[in-house]
Amino acid sequence: MRMIGAACLVAISGMLAGAPAQADWVPPFKGNDTGGIIAYSVARDLDVRQRAVEHCAYYGKVVKFLAVEPQDGGYISFACRWVPYGANERPLTAKY
Repeated sequence: MRMIGAACLVAISGMLAGAPAQADWVPPFKGNDTGGIIAYSVARDLDVRQRAVEHCAYYGKVVKFLAVEPQDGGYISFACRWVPYGANERPLTAKY
């Protein structure tokens, strides 16, 4: 019985050692009603300001950019804030 258990342990260890390591995949744009992140590599291809404004306007909020990590693998982060007091209308969105 011990030989079968040892053989199973060796087989499972071999399968796990042979499997490639995998990191979690994060989409180039990810956000919710409080803010989000945009991959810096995507910033060259699209207008990140407009994309963030449209995202926050969907929730009736305005965008505030927080940080930029200007390297491959870095992100541009932003927060969605409530419309400031005194504003007469909701944020505008661009229609394509």
